[in-house]
Amino acid sequence: MTDTDPRIGFTTTIPVEVLFSGGRAPVDLNNVFIGADRPSEYIREAESDGFPKNCCAWIKGIYGAARRHGFREVVAVTQGDCSFTQALMEVLRYRGVTVVPFAFPFDRDPGVLSMELAKMAARFGTTVRESEAWKARLDEVRRIAHEIDRLTWEEGKVTGEENHRWLVACSDFEGDPDGFARRAKAFLGEAAGRPERKGLVPVAFVGVPPIVSGLHACFEEAGARVVLNEVQRQFSMPSPTSSLVEQYLAYTYPYSFF
Repeated sequence: MTDTDPRIGFTTTIPVEVLFSGGRAPVDLNNVFIGADRPSEYIREAESDGFPKNCCAWIKGIYGAARRHGFREVVAVTQGDCSFTQALMEVLRYRGVTVVPFAFPFDRDPGVLSMELAKMAARFGTTVRESEAWKARLDEVRRIAHEIDRLTWEEGKVTGEENHRWLVACSDFEGDPDGFARRAKAFLGEAAGRPERKGLVPVAFVGVPPIVSGLHACFEEAGARVVLNEVQRQFSMPSPTSSLVEQYLAYTYPYSFF
């Protein structure tokens, strides 16, 4: 890794349009963690660096992923995510990682969110206006994900596990929106030709994506199929909006449960 490495990790979904606009390659550290062959190793690495056993496993996994893969810079959501994030930021800084804070306003104030977007854009050498152009570009990619989602709940041609994997990847588009779009279109073409699955009880999976692998398959073995992965669906920004502020106000995860 060099000083010109464009990668920048982040702790939960953020306005990636700003990072792409600034010439960076955003990487969701949650996906790095849970997509690893042995994610428990990241947790053990964090614990060996001092994180306690009873600390949030996601936080330890994010830390382990950042350390193992040599991330030099991380955007951390200081408001609207896990309460352990502050401790994560402090330890990463101690380890020499540059940490950039971003906060979703607790009261969903559009003025405050607009200021956060402007501050982030300035930090990465771009503007909100240039980032809006990236929103239009990424919305085209998101539309493919929305169709994958529709084939899940409406036609039963996509499994809950497949739905989970494609929608969760919309948090960072795997750092390559064009490549992601090509792969998603290819999957969509294959899935559209499948027969509809019938006879399984449709269920919703509400809450953060599972840290346990194989859970969707367990549901199907028990006679149910997941037709809604709630938070993963939110990563795909399913509500049409005309601006970044509107988009990240409509995005439900950082705000009140109610």
